[in-house]
Amino acid sequence: MELSEKLKNGGVVGAGGAGFPTSVKAKSKVEFVLANGAECEPLIHKDYELMVHFADEIIRGFEYMIESTGARKGYFGIKGKNVKAVEIIDSLIKDSRIEKTELGDFYPAGDEYELVYAATKRLIPPAGIPLQVGCVVSNVESLYNVALASEGKGVTEKFICVNGAVKKPSSFFVPIGTTYREAIEFAGGTTVKDFGVFVGGVMMGQLTFDLDEVITKTTAGFIVLPKEHYLIKRKNQPEQNWHRIGKSACDQCSYCTEFCPRYLLGYDVQPHKVMRSLGFNKSGNEIWNQMAELCCACGLCTLYACPEDLFPKEACDKSKREMRSEGIKYVQSKPVKVHPMKDGRRVPLKQLIKKLQLQNYDVHTPYNQSKPEVSKVKILMKQHVGEKAVPIVKIGDKVNKGDLIGVVDPSKLGADIHASISGTVTDVSSDFVRISN
Repeated sequence: MELSEKLKNGGVVGAGGAGFPTSVKAKSKVEFVLANGAECEPLIHKDYELMVHFADEIIRGFEYMIESTGARKGYFGIKGKNVKAVEIIDSLIKDSRIEKTELGDFYPAGDEYELVYAATKRLIPPAGIPLQVGCVVSNVESLYNVALASEGKGVTEKFICVNGAVKKPSSFFVPIGTTYREAIEFAGGTTVKDFGVFVGGVMMGQLTFDLDEVITKTTAGFIVLPKEHYLIKRKNQPEQNWHRIGKSACDQCSYCTEFCPRYLLGYDVQPHKVMRSLGFNKSGNEIWNQMAELCCACGLCTLYACPEDLFPKEACDKSKREMRSEGIKYVQSKPVKVHPMKDGRRVPLKQLIKKLQLQNYDVHTPYNQSKPEVSKVKILMKQHVGEKAVPIVKIGDKVNKGDLIGVVDPSKLGADIHASISGTVTDVSSDFVRISN
C-alpha cells in the first residue's frame, strides 16, 4: 500500500493549524520536503517537546514523505535556540538528503512562505502554495502522525500545550474530542477565577470563554489569561468597534505595512491602505480592500506594529470577506522581490512577548507522559480542509479506540475520522459522534 493511501486511511492532516490532508501532499512530486519545527506562537512549546521526546518518529515520517514525493532533498526547519531539540534531531539525521535549516527566534518564522524562502531561497507566487515552487511543507506533529499511519494507526490523539494562568503549564496527549475544560484541569486548573482562553495562540488563535468546546486534530493548545489582561480586553469587543476606532484614528503612519512579514518578502500586502477602506464608500473599498488579499493573518500589525493599538489585521479580515462576496480576486502584477530591510525588521519573539505583556507566563511547558482520563468524547466530523466526513456508526454501537467512525468519499478532498476512546456510541449527527465508556 502506498504511503498516501495509508495517510488517507489514518486520517492524517496538517496538525499545525490548517488541517490540509497530508495524503494529498504525499502524492505530490516535488524537489523539496520541508519539516516545520519553527513554532513561533508566543508561549506555545508543544512542537519543541515533541521534537525532544519523539524525534525518532518525526524523522521517520520525514523520510517517508521524502520517499513518497520523490524529493531530492529535505530541509528540517528548527530554531537554533532550541538547543536540546537541535542536538537530538542532528543525532538522528542519517539520510544524506536531509539538511537542517536553522532559524532565528523571530515571529513568524513558522509561516510556510518564510520557511520555504529560508530553506530554498524560492518565493512562493502571490496567493500560491509551496507546491508551485517544488516544495511540500509539513509540521513536525504531522510527520509524527505520518510515522504512526505507516504502521496502520489512525489519528486518535492530539499533542497540545497548556500555558498561561494555569497551575501546571505542560504539554501532553489528549484524546480527540476532549473538552477544553478537561485539558485545562489536567494542567492543574487555572490560577484565576475569571479568565479567557486563546485557542491556538494569542497571535493567530481564537478567544473563547466556552470550555465545553472540544479538541480537534488541529488544536495546538491553550493560552489561559485573566479576564482583565490587555489581550483579552482587546479581543473581547464587538467587531464593529475595531473598525469604528480605526476609521477615526488611523493616521496612515504605515508601520503596519513596514513590519508585515509578507510585505517584506515582496508581496503586495499593505494594511495601512486597507485601513483607508474603513472610511471610503463602496468604490473606495474596491480599491483599498485588494491590499488585504495576500495577508497571512499573523497579527503582527495589530498586536505589535501599530503605535495607536488599532486593528489592521482585523480590517484585512473584513476586506477579504468583502472581496469574496463581490467575487473580486486581486492578482499581484509586479514580481515578488524581497525587501532590502527584511532582516532588519524581524520581530524577536522575546520582544513580542514583552509587548503583549506576557513575560510572567513565558515558562517551560514540560512533557507529561500521563493523559487526561476522559469518559466521553465529542468527535467532530469536520476537522480538516475539504469535505465533512460522514458517520458510519449508529447509536448503541460498540467501538474500540482507532476504529473508523467517519469517512470521506475517496474521490473528494478530506480525511477519515477515528474513535479516540473505546466505548459506546451515544449520539450521532452529521456534525459529530459522541462516544462514552
